[in-house]
Amino acid sequence: MIGGRDRAAEIAATGTTVDVGDATTRYLLYGLLPSWFVPGLADWAMHRRTRIEDTAGTKESLIHSLMMAEVGIPIAFTLRYEVNPLLLIVQLGGAAVHEATALWDVKTAVDSDREVRPVEQHIHSFLESLPFGALASLMCLHADQVGSLLRGGRGDPDAWRLVPRRRPLSHGYLAGIGLAIGTCVLLPYGEELLRCARTARRNRKHTRDEAKWQAKKAEKGR
Repeated sequence: MIGGRDRAAEIAATGTTVDVGDATTRYLLYGLLPSWFVPGLADWAMHRRTRIEDTAGTKESLIHSLMMAEVGIPIAFTLRYEVNPLLLIVQLGGAAVHEATALWDVKTAVDSDREVRPVEQHIHSFLESLPFGALASLMCLHADQVGSLLRGGRGDPDAWRLVPRRRPLSHGYLAGIGLAIGTCVLLPYGEELLRCARTARRNRKHTRDEAKWQAKKAEKGR
């Protein structure tokens, strides 16, 4: 408490103010977005541990790819363009569709008898809540655009078009995020999809070989 009072007194004495908007933006860019990769990697590890390729297989892995696109596309647009009613629609739609797909994902896993352990379910809770946390922060930052959306964009000529960011993000930051996406998302989940496809192909070959062997056995028995 003493430290807090001293800091408050220092701010009052120097006239320094804390820009909540800048602080929230830094939280989104350097806190929430990078932290997204951690539960994503953990979820991939759980899929591998429960041998997804031998249960739900390619179908569930493709659903995972769909979910990443549903989140990734709004993120990519937000990093490139100003928040306005059009972008808010993209973000809200992406979050809603992602939530519906998440339910489909779990149902697919359970129906296939893949074990969805409590730890994996807890990881899912992070992956599902982060988009809504990000959206809530963005809507607080851009309350004027939320109001414009509720008015149908009336009076705003830029409401329904993509407007490049007035303060573009640095190339270094975008490169870092791109590298993280490649390393923590595309690479592991691409490996998962490839592993599932290979297993499915091997199983189909085994089924065909078994059918041929049974047919030959039946012919010999005649």
